[in-house]
Amino acid sequence: MEGVIDALTRDLLTRRAGFDWTVTEFVRVVDTRLPPRVFYKHCPELEKRPVATPSGIPVHLQLLGSDPTALAENARQALALGALSVDLNFGCPAKLVNRHDGGASLLRRPERVYQAVKAVADALEGQIPVTAKIRLGFSNRQLAVACAQATQAGGASRLVVHGRTRDEGYRPPAHWEWIGRVRQQVSIPVVANGDIWTLEAYWKARTLSGCSDVMLGRSALADPWLAPRIRHWQQTGERLPETTWPMRASVIKEYARLQRQHLPDRIVVSLVKQWLAQMRQGNEEANQHFQRVKRLTDLDTLLQSLVPDTTPAERLAVSI
Repeated sequence: MEGVIDALTRDLLTRRAGFDWTVTEFVRVVDTRLPPRVFYKHCPELEKRPVATPSGIPVHLQLLGSDPTALAENARQALALGALSVDLNFGCPAKLVNRHDGGASLLRRPERVYQAVKAVADALEGQIPVTAKIRLGFSNRQLAVACAQATQAGGASRLVVHGRTRDEGYRPPAHWEWIGRVRQQVSIPVVANGDIWTLEAYWKARTLSGCSDVMLGRSALADPWLAPRIRHWQQTGERLPETTWPMRASVIKEYARLQRQHLPDRIVVSLVKQWLAQMRQGNEEANQHFQRVKRLTDLDTLLQSLVPDTTPAERLAVSI
């Protein structure tokens, strides 16, 4: 989710009930203690109390790195700045990140996962939790359980498991049943992640993994009403109508309106197209709209082209 999930996106996605907590983009840790400004850039919510979105949804800070000493130092920095918890990213499949010994690259050696988690847990001294996210392995799933057990042994209090290996990237399917195998071999809570695009997929992921909780990533951007739809079904047993294109477009327009208050229009155009590209995944109508506007370079023209003119009643229905 690097370059996609920022404080504004977290704000927009949590305005409707659905999420229990959110996680920042990763703070890249190499070999030094980073200054506070780096943490505030990735998690501006640290500058207020509580550390939460404007809707009150907690925001947890994520670190990515491989050097235990550097991770420990930056965990202490995060603690000093008021972080609610420190989440460690062992799941990023990006080639550049992996080439620089970060993210999923550590899954090839579970002892390195253990060392990283333990260093951070020792540094935090139980004052705030350390959590982790992994994939099912790097090239295959042979070490999936060992890596999960390494996070637990190191002191992680919760584990998110993405149901693919690094080499599988984001290619369907996500192996939710393998998340279940991992869950059965650890005693800490396990959260299922990967390919949860619909209410039906949510239920299937929970059923096959045995996990009571799931994490939404790309799908939350693709359908900003997915988490609220899941929460509504949990509470009432009723299915809300599917998200319409005008509803999706209303989120994009609000996002652009807020972003252009402090960014040049040309940057906002790029960010809008980035979110639109996420929305088209699994939704042909969204894909058609993306193809129609993807070459537009003027922000106002782009936003005006997202949805045909609507009546006042329709505008009220789709407003965020």
